[in-house]
Amino acid sequence: MTDGEKQIRLAEYDPSWPDQFAVHAAAIIAALGDQAQRIEHIGSTSVPGLIAKAKVDMLLVVPNSADEPAYLPQMEAAGYEFRIREPHWHEHRLFSPPDRKANIHVVSRGCIEIERWLTFRDRLRSDAGDRELYASTKRELARQRWRDTNAYADAKSDVIERIIARARSEDGITP
Repeated sequence: MTDGEKQIRLAEYDPSWPDQFAVHAAAIIAALGDQAQRIEHIGSTSVPGLIAKAKVDMLLVVPNSADEPAYLPQMEAAGYEFRIREPHWHEHRLFSPPDRKANIHVVSRGCIEIERWLTFRDRLRSDAGDRELYASTKRELARQRWRDTNAYADAKSDVIERIIARARSEDGITP
């Protein structure tokens, strides 16, 4: 492996992931109160039986993610590190605990990505074929070397889009 290349390490499903989510969710609710309008366990760790990077992904919906003074100080006081600000992508923000074993994705109420994340998660939870397709894609991609984890994530995009489109068409939603 050359400098700057990363290998993605996948772990078998860990039944403690939902408990880890619950601990972080409780801490965030205690820190933010009404600012935490919705907290969901998303990503591969939210799907029983699915391989994943051993990092719990969470969705935190706040009234306005661009209004950082409304939640950032409270998140930091609760021990979460502010890691990413992406105003160009749905005003997305990202926090992690110091051990980096969780990612808390913050978006505003009404963000279109909320529905996409939840549709994808729910489809993987309910459809064994799509769950296996996604797992095999992840295994294949994890054997490669990546400049960073974003490149790995981007490489999964086509499969993710196909799974979301199938879920939406079966629900009668136009993709």
